[in-house]
Amino acid sequence: MDDASMVGLLGRVSGTVGPGLVGEVIVRVRGGAEHFLAYPADGSGPIAPGTVVMVMEYLPPRTVYVTAAYGS
Repeated sequence: MDDASMVGLLGRVSGTVGPGLVGEVIVRVRGGAEHFLAYPADGSGPIAPGTVVMVMEYLPPRTVYVTAAYGS
């Protein structure tokens, strides 16, 4: 999967994402759901488990920078 096709995908936080933390998100890609290490795209406060997020940047092979989607 190329970098551009990951950007904009939605996922759900499974491990708190925040400054100084390596979080985890689950994103639906390639016909299934995959886990990615996650960092906050804007460096702001923590994003709690269960929050829907959008991928803002993808660093192969398994790292994404995310932001909360839908104002959550």
